[in-house]
Amino acid sequence: MTVRELLRMSVPALVIGVVAALVLFVVEAAGAALETLLWDALPGVLHVDGSSGWWIVLVLTATGAGVGVVLRFAPGHGGRDSATTELIAPPLDVKTLPSLAGATVLGLGGGVSLGPENPVIAMTTSLLVSAGRVLRSRMRPETIVALAAAATIGALFGTPVAAALVFTGMAGGPSDRLALWDRLFLPLVAAGAAAVTMTFLAHPAFVVDLPTYTTPSVGDLGSAAVVASAGACLGVAMAWVFPALHRFVHRMPGPVVAVTVAGAGLGLLGAVGGPVTLFNGADEIDELVSDRAHLSATVLALVIAVKCLALLLAAASGFRGGRIFPAVFIGAALGLLAHELVPAVPLTVAIASGVVGVVLAVARDGWIALFIGATITGSVPVLAVLCVAILPAWLIVSRAPEFIAVPSAPAVPVPRSGARW
Repeated sequence: MTVRELLRMSVPALVIGVVAALVLFVVEAAGAALETLLWDALPGVLHVDGSSGWWIVLVLTATGAGVGVVLRFAPGHGGRDSATTELIAPPLDVKTLPSLAGATVLGLGGGVSLGPENPVIAMTTSLLVSAGRVLRSRMRPETIVALAAAATIGALFGTPVAAALVFTGMAGGPSDRLALWDRLFLPLVAAGAAAVTMTFLAHPAFVVDLPTYTTPSVGDLGSAAVVASAGACLGVAMAWVFPALHRFVHRMPGPVVAVTVAGAGLGLLGAVGGPVTLFNGADEIDELVSDRAHLSATVLALVIAVKCLALLLAAASGFRGGRIFPAVFIGAALGLLAHELVPAVPLTVAIASGVVGVVLAVARDGWIALFIGATITGSVPVLAVLCVAILPAWLIVSRAPEFIAVPSAPAVPVPRSGARW
């Protein structure tokens, strides 16, 4: 592409970025409002403890029933099952969006262990592709999908760096630097616009308060490799179980029964693991880390087991949501457990390595695993350790099954340099 073409297409890329951030903000704000209602306002009115086991079971069972009703009766039936899709998938019919949004918000506010990434990307791409058709845009639908995905990733993490890393892995093709950056230029514009917009609206922070880590050592390399490999093994184990659990749940008579039963199961798991094991885990990581002095190895192992089961059950049963954010929580809890068992392992290294291992197995993307592992600690020196730790973890993950129930349609590719945007 010429410089003039890149500059011309930067305007719609900027618009896509802003729209993606707005969609994410609205969905998360609606989920947060429902969360406040269910977990703070209602318990206050009824004079009950919102963190008690029976309330957790009640709310999650009701959430499952609500989502099941949406999936059964609402127009569009909630779009695609999130268990069968990657982050980037072909656009949905715009008529499915209200039901998809409703199911997503119910899950986010009700405490389901899934993140917003998959449904938000699906909603954004569907809206923008439909708008492109109405406006007779010259931009191809697959290009709009790719830019919307990049923008949503940028908005989720508050920086376009994650989107750049993901799309670097997807771009392929010629290895010359100019061609690569031609392909990344518009995704970076969209992701940058989304990140700035989301920062202005919500000030997202994806950093946990951890001890400063400044000087990597040889011992840390070995420790990080062990923790990351353990996380990868844990993620692979979940990936092995996931398709069978998905088939079992979907043998039940319809989504109302299946998702309600799953909601009750999530409630029982939440009652066992406590409120820290609810929701997508992004905010709960801070709580887990700040309370680490009061958490024994046994308690941490219980939290990890409950969150793994909650992620599997929520993702397999029809709830709409992504799997990356709960994976980050599981990885952080695994790091805390490693540090508790072997205090010589620096806490920052342990948490970052655990996150890298679990996210690598769940997302099957080394770049995003490294990015999240480094970002969550806010430490640049830890990145050098993670680049070594991820190598044995990748050997474990590379031939293992993907964390997906049924292979979905191929991800929309990033257009190559010179392609018609």
